[in-house]
Amino acid sequence: MRIGCVDFVSNTFFPATAAEELGFFAAEGVNAHVELLRTLVAFPDLRDGKVELLAAPAHSVLRAFPNWEGAKLVVALSQGTPWLVVLRSDIPGERGDPSALKGLRIAAAAGPNLVFGQFLKELGLMPDRDIQIISLPGGEDANVNFGVLAAQALGSDAIDGFFANAMGAEVSIKKGIGRIHIDSRRDGDLFRDVGRFTFAAIITTDEVIARRRAEVASVVRAIVTTHKALRANPALATEVGKRRFPPDAAALIASLVERDLPFYDPRITQDSVDGINRFAQSLGLIERPIPYGQMVAETFRDLWTS
Repeated sequence: MRIGCVDFVSNTFFPATAAEELGFFAAEGVNAHVELLRTLVAFPDLRDGKVELLAAPAHSVLRAFPNWEGAKLVVALSQGTPWLVVLRSDIPGERGDPSALKGLRIAAAAGPNLVFGQFLKELGLMPDRDIQIISLPGGEDANVNFGVLAAQALGSDAIDGFFANAMGAEVSIKKGIGRIHIDSRRDGDLFRDVGRFTFAAIITTDEVIARRRAEVASVVRAIVTTHKALRANPALATEVGKRRFPPDAAALIASLVERDLPFYDPRITQDSVDGINRFAQSLGLIERPIPYGQMVAETFRDLWTS
């Protein structure tokens, strides 16, 4: 089975890559390979049958499946909105203070930029008026990790900050040029709704479930096993990183995985679905909340806790 992934060099989608490299897909009897896809083509590729499954932010289903028709979430890879607001280390402001973002140039990739725009509105700030959300040259290239690229741009003073994954944040911190300003999953009640906009999941189509249900179930079981293995021994992440990541990222991944262990939970809750619905409605992507059973493949639900 081909599994597309919208971001390789990241703790967020890491359980999918780890399931392959640690042999858990093979142990379940499924021949699955995880490959990097650009965000803008990933969901059309899933819709058109070019990949069977996709590791991606759950809310992004609506890119290619209007009103969530024809696609299902089968298992969570990690919980909560994964992107962090990172600022250049010389920019003043207490961590979590939205007013510190006013007048800044913040880089965000296509896809996460929509999340960041709504994120700002939730905090009483307006994109373009209060903050510039900008793209980066080369940021959408298929072989580029946006967070790492943004960390490099932060050092060149081309931007004041970025909205990206924890790998990019960690690179900027190690270089002494950046600091985490907001982590919606950890920084308190002010960001609770923002932290529920989306989460990382394995997604497939109704057609694939109907035709290859047993193989999809094997993938779900492998992800659950991967979560358990990483919780028992986060150092396993280093070996996976050495095989699939650039050397500097491979050296950092185990510490990021260990930090994220509380979010490695395969369950998809009603609360998570409610958060996505609220976010999608705020963007005008749906008119009314989508029922849980339309979004989630409940046939695999018992596997999440097996």
